[in-house]
Amino acid sequence: MKNIKAFYPHLLVVVGFILVSLFYFYPVLKGEKIFQSDIVQYTGMAKEQIDFRKETGEEPYWTNSAFGGMPTYQLGAKYPNDVIGMLDDALRFLPRPADYLFLYFLGFYVLLMVLKVDPLKAFFGALAFGLSTYLIIILGVGHNAKAHAIAYMPMVVAGVLLVFQRRYIAGGLLTMVAAALEINANHFQMTYYLLLLLAIIAVYYVVIAVKNKEFKELGKIIGVFAIAGILAIGANATNLIATSEYAKFSTRNNSELTFNPDGSPKTDNNAMSYEYITEYSYGIAESLNLIAPGLFGGSNNENLGVKSETYQNFVAQGYPADQVQGFVEHAPAYWGAQPIVAAPAYIGVVVFFLFVMAFFVEKRNIKYLFLAGAVFSLLLSWGKNFNVLTDFFINYVPLYDKFRAVSSIQIILELCVPALAILGLYQFFKQDEKAKWNALWKSGAITFGLLVVLFLIKGMFNFSGANDAMYAQAYGDEFIRTLKLDREALYTSDVLRSMLFVGLTFAVLFFFVKNIIKESTAIIVVGVLMVFDLFMVDKRYVNNNPDQFRSAREVDMPFEPTEADQRILADTTHFRVFEVEGGMSNARTSFFHKSIGGYHAAKPRRMQQLFDYQIAKNNVRVLNMLNVKYVIQSDENGQKLALQNPAANGNAWFVERIKFVNSANEEMKALDSLDNKNEVVMNERNYVDYFKGTKFNGEFKKDSLASIQLVAYKPNHLKYVSNNSNEGFAVFSEMYYKNGWKATIDGKEVEILNVNYVLRGLQIPAGKHTIEFKFEPEVVKTGSTIALMSSIGMLLLIGAGVYFERKKKIQY
Repeated sequence: MKNIKAFYPHLLVVVGFILVSLFYFYPVLKGEKIFQSDIVQYTGMAKEQIDFRKETGEEPYWTNSAFGGMPTYQLGAKYPNDVIGMLDDALRFLPRPADYLFLYFLGFYVLLMVLKVDPLKAFFGALAFGLSTYLIIILGVGHNAKAHAIAYMPMVVAGVLLVFQRRYIAGGLLTMVAAALEINANHFQMTYYLLLLLAIIAVYYVVIAVKNKEFKELGKIIGVFAIAGILAIGANATNLIATSEYAKFSTRNNSELTFNPDGSPKTDNNAMSYEYITEYSYGIAESLNLIAPGLFGGSNNENLGVKSETYQNFVAQGYPADQVQGFVEHAPAYWGAQPIVAAPAYIGVVVFFLFVMAFFVEKRNIKYLFLAGAVFSLLLSWGKNFNVLTDFFINYVPLYDKFRAVSSIQIILELCVPALAILGLYQFFKQDEKAKWNALWKSGAITFGLLVVLFLIKGMFNFSGANDAMYAQAYGDEFIRTLKLDREALYTSDVLRSMLFVGLTFAVLFFFVKNIIKESTAIIVVGVLMVFDLFMVDKRYVNNNPDQFRSAREVDMPFEPTEADQRILADTTHFRVFEVEGGMSNARTSFFHKSIGGYHAAKPRRMQQLFDYQIAKNNVRVLNMLNVKYVIQSDENGQKLALQNPAANGNAWFVERIKFVNSANEEMKALDSLDNKNEVVMNERNYVDYFKGTKFNGEFKKDSLASIQLVAYKPNHLKYVSNNSNEGFAVFSEMYYKNGWKATIDGKEVEILNVNYVLRGLQIPAGKHTIEFKFEPEVVKTGSTIALMSSIGMLLLIGAGVYFERKKKIQY
């Protein structure tokens, strides 16, 4: 009974997390859903896959609706034996996005429990972490996988700390389960950043163990982590193996081409350029947004209000008040170093105040680990603005150059600072009166003093943004003048706002030390101030208005077909569509048609190159070979038109000759003028064994009556019938993907050849034949087997761990 009562506070905390999550996103209780821009794009990309799953109950693992065709491994594919996925689904039982907010709270609460913080303070600490502005804004825009991975980070850190504290069973099990959930979230950039933090923690504890000659204990720690890591990875084997396979096919892998689209030689073959990796680099001064959200204008979509200089200026010029109000509600107030910012990365000034306090009251060295993690991530988030460190990581640290938007590494800071802040709050109440006074005055002086300095140096800034020249052309110089005044006003008001919250927090703790209020009252009031501070800033960017929460149907069906779409949909044959607007970054088309574009952070590399080197230069022959039957283009009135392309090559066709080349460069250049209705280009170096010992010269006698027709279509199973009096070579307007696709001619498996840089080709005997392509990825079969075995191993270890922990308690 005593043990059960010990769980009551934790149960109340979890109920509190549920209520806060639902309260923050209360429209979900009415059946509404959050309208997330990135999820809208995902919905377009995954439409064929989702429809196929609903209709057949099967998983296709391939879609032809995006980029001409690609695996669905990074589009929410569901795999067999995904036990960890089932556990994750159970934890995310609330409606979206309340489910992710709940996970934020729960994960951080677990970390604070391991740090031995009492439930009340840990409750407010978890709320402060989950309501950090960056964590809320990524829910608003739809970075769900990122939010998912961030939510499990604190749990992993908690498990690792337990193991280093010699709590081998509890720590090992928590590390194993949390790491498995973290990997299952499928955002490898966030997981990579977590590993950097864990490396800092590990180095510290290993050095201490070596210094104390605790080699036996160190061996146990390594063993525990090895077992936990192997099983966590194994439980996610299918996704990891599939992702690894696809990464080689994507824009995240190095290019085979050694020249640029303009013909100039490439200086390197990295998949992503330095400029692309560091495009989103946090400004050094901009980092002060962490404690005053509006210093650099907040966002590119800031609500300046009707009292703003910009509003008053436009109204004075005679513009209608309602139109001006609509404009100033979405004003380009941001003037920092990044191209686009949806919100400042505000961690809360009360949190920062308590973070500073921790260095005066927390005696454990854990404070230095969290400080190191925070400083390390801050420096790396500056990217090209601190290129000494950034260049070192890009050039020498494995995998760092595979990720862009380096500013997002600040998530490590956003984990470490609140954790240390709550330790500061916890330890403050355990000090004697003299120590309390000392900590309170010093932390107050440092925090308030920093804000005073920010207020005084305001005159050093000119409040000019990188895009102001463009805005001046559109709206005039007077607009820029008033916009700068509004930026300055936002700077001033938010510094004063932060001063107010610091002052209130200081006053509450002052009254406690003076015995004017009780400890419990002080904790609750400080906790409320900490949460309210963040809550009010978050509501500037993610709120419950109709722009962000809409009916479930509108979210599930985010695109309405145009007349052009309806005309194309009336054609029931199989073909592709190219929508000129958006180029390769257009998921709207994928929602209705089989598109050569799409929207993804890791596009098929060769398809992207085909666009950059050929389609962007108006090479219509390439559109023909991709079987683009319709081109969607807007007229002068913005009306979308469906233009039919009668020259499209069709689903498959026979050619007369193969043009052999010896490199990817030559293959791409050959497409400049290739007569792809009669010729096909192939990199001979890829097929030395295929042609070895044959008299094959690449010439075919093309029968004018020869035909090859697509007779049955599924995204993962294509069936053709060919009829040719001669042996021939057929080109299929399907994307070549080395792994998973199998081709048969009359049931006999044949090799699929990569032709025309991105397409498939088959050598077909004379006569009438049935040709089938089936996508049966071995990675799914192999990975699912490993996942099942690993999951069984995890369950057995959890059972054994619970048994031995209970036995240990009985003995004591």
